[in-house]
Amino acid sequence: MAPDTLSVPLLPDLVRLGATPAGKEEAIREAAQLLVAAGCIDPAYVDSMIRREGVANTFLGHGVAIPHGMVEDRELVRRNGIAILQIPQGVRWNEEQTARLVVAIAARSDAHITVLRRLTRLMQDEERLNALFIATDPALLLGAMSEETAAPAPAGPAADLAERFEWTVDYPTGLHARPASAWVEAARAAPGRVQIRHGDQVADAKTLVALLQLGLRMGDRVVVSADGAEAATTVARMKGVITRLTAKEQADAAAAERKARVPVQGWIPPTALPAIAGVGASPGLAIGPVHVVLTAPPAVPDRPESLIDGGNRLHEALDRTRQQLKALADDTARRLGPAEAGIFTAQAELLNDTDLITRTCQLMVEGHGPGWSWHEAVESGAAALAALPNPVLAARAADLRDVGRRVLARIDPSLRGGTLHDLPDTPCILIADDLSPSDTAGLDMARVIGLATAQGGPTSHTAILARTLGLPAMVAGGAALTGLANGTPAILDGQSGRLFLNPTEADLAAAHGWIEEQRVRKALQEERRGLPARTRDGHAVEIGANVNRPDQVPVALSQGAEAVGLMRTEFLFLERGDAPSEDEQFETYRAMLAALDGRPLIVRALDIGGDKQVPHLHLPHEENPFLGVRGARLLLRQPELLEPQLRALYRAAREAKPGALSIMFPMITTLAEIQALRAACDRIRAELDAPAVPLGIMVEVPAAAVMADALARHVDFFSIGTNDLTQYALAVDRQHPELAAEADSLHPAVLRLIRMTVEGADRHGRWVGVCGGIAGDPFGAALLAGLGVRELSMTPRDIPGVKDRLRDSSLTALRDLARRALDCETADAVRALDAGTPDAGTAGAEAAS
Repeated sequence: MAPDTLSVPLLPDLVRLGATPAGKEEAIREAAQLLVAAGCIDPAYVDSMIRREGVANTFLGHGVAIPHGMVEDRELVRRNGIAILQIPQGVRWNEEQTARLVVAIAARSDAHITVLRRLTRLMQDEERLNALFIATDPALLLGAMSEETAAPAPAGPAADLAERFEWTVDYPTGLHARPASAWVEAARAAPGRVQIRHGDQVADAKTLVALLQLGLRMGDRVVVSADGAEAATTVARMKGVITRLTAKEQADAAAAERKARVPVQGWIPPTALPAIAGVGASPGLAIGPVHVVLTAPPAVPDRPESLIDGGNRLHEALDRTRQQLKALADDTARRLGPAEAGIFTAQAELLNDTDLITRTCQLMVEGHGPGWSWHEAVESGAAALAALPNPVLAARAADLRDVGRRVLARIDPSLRGGTLHDLPDTPCILIADDLSPSDTAGLDMARVIGLATAQGGPTSHTAILARTLGLPAMVAGGAALTGLANGTPAILDGQSGRLFLNPTEADLAAAHGWIEEQRVRKALQEERRGLPARTRDGHAVEIGANVNRPDQVPVALSQGAEAVGLMRTEFLFLERGDAPSEDEQFETYRAMLAALDGRPLIVRALDIGGDKQVPHLHLPHEENPFLGVRGARLLLRQPELLEPQLRALYRAAREAKPGALSIMFPMITTLAEIQALRAACDRIRAELDAPAVPLGIMVEVPAAAVMADALARHVDFFSIGTNDLTQYALAVDRQHPELAAEADSLHPAVLRLIRMTVEGADRHGRWVGVCGGIAGDPFGAALLAGLGVRELSMTPRDIPGVKDRLRDSSLTALRDLARRALDCETADAVRALDAGTPDAGTAGAEAAS
């Protein structure tokens, strides 16, 4: 990394020691006069520096202030310069702020940023800074602000920290966003510094953008190093995380290579149509008019405000955007899968980038508004990423701009606009220069039937999401795309990556015929998906889907879902800035029941706490939220959350078909909790004259599993959350970067807790379902059915594979499989039971399709 270049003069004449100004304004004028005398500024710039104090606080902290002029007065700066006024006794700057070192800045460009870097480093060295406050030699102050003493540039191997290891990048596509996010998460667990060096380039391993800007490719040699008291442990942890990712990265690359070897065979029109060629991103054929969305760079107004107010606004925007991305990642995981959700998890890491935030703060200190400063910092970082030669890394510029736009909308709601708010009511092929991943994930599939972008590539996150959504798409179509007139009739082939324009009647007939052939083929597949999960000897297992919103139900049903086994109501709270009203919740539950048309719906009451936090609820901070006030514990302590939800649910029950709606409560540990919640339900049901509905509980803690026989007398059903049950049973935080892989739900201890729950429920004629992760794994589903689980609920895309596995088995064989699993000593031994089974490979393949 190149050393900073200080392009402002550091002269003894610009340093005044032992000053005794009567107040803040006098201190500014005294420092500014040094700049006037040196010919750096016009005398009128002194008043500009005074005016700046009215709109921004230039006190940096630790006794240092940096007065400077208004942005619009830069023409009064004749040449770059800084003046240092030392005030040993201090001068009151603002309320409870005392300045002892006043660094007046005159800069026509970004030269002052270097000064800020120097001061930032100095403020981290409190002993040295205090010495400067009383120094009697100007050379000490000049030296502290000079390049040689403030920040010596590391050279080659000398830049490595105390503990290190060398590694050759063996990720086929290099270090891209998702593995880099895992590196960052592991590095942030370390108390000391962690860095990655490639040649002369050094990056902070706790900063995602810095890692990506290394542009690491397959075969590059890097040195990972750390310092601090736990340096050796940190290096070992980093090595483990980095090397464990190799297998997955290589497997993903191999799958992509196999797909690339398959010849691209798209639809061929019967006539010679004009076409715009791009790159196929998502297969399928779409017929309709094009709608072009022109996305000009946002004009972000510069609205300066005090550093305190601007900093608070930026902090709040970052915090709310993190929560928004967490909700989006969770929602995407349920609808599309964990790999797609990782897109937004990686985006959230960008918000922790220290360089990005520091650059924003520096611009704010200069006097710019928080929105303008953030936008400039994001664009600078995105431009650096886009310039990288690795196309996978260059594509991450779109992710940075996407997350930047989200934060910007939080800082300044007037910039909340978006690219997709003016779509026509009739279905169209959406044309854009590019689309962000979040825009793609949120497309209205009733109005957008195809997608074509001028930029992007098949490895972009937008392309990945389009494929998962089943939306025909092409990318890299060039500027010709955005030059099309709205309404131009077209046929988009996402397989070959071509947009055919102005088709004839013969072309349209051929295209419709091709689509019908595909529809018939898909219908045959869906017919099998629609068959019940009935074993060869006649045992039926109900298959449900985990969904969050009514509009997700059709996709779930098309995949073969027979019910909604888990509606996570926390997403009604996570995806907004305030709590939904009773009426809003009622409308959502009613719409969900209507979409299911009499099929069963199990609604989980609000499950907040642990890894699901809602900022606008202002819940107290907990040192260990997974063991704190979460789930039912929170609901019983905050009736203002519980009662509106129960009222909305019982209102919906009055309009539902009998038996369609069930309610279950999360994080149940004691019988007292069940009794209190049932009493609340009985009271509200009586008030509303609503019908009784089945009440169940989540089995997520070992206590509930062990006490299942006692609890079953007081509930109508159990639903096991295997993710949390595994976490609590094995004492492993499933989000821990080191331990997450050990949170294996196929551990025999977890399986024995599941069996204990089933046995306890059987004694009282209650049924048990599972809505955790292993329900969607064909082998896991087979084990659960053999253990006596009656209902499985999962991500919709996992349903076909699970159903096939169960249909190709007998209950006798499944019970035998479960018995052998319970006798195993490790999770690996349990998994080994699946090796070589005839249907394991095909079922798993379909589940991943």
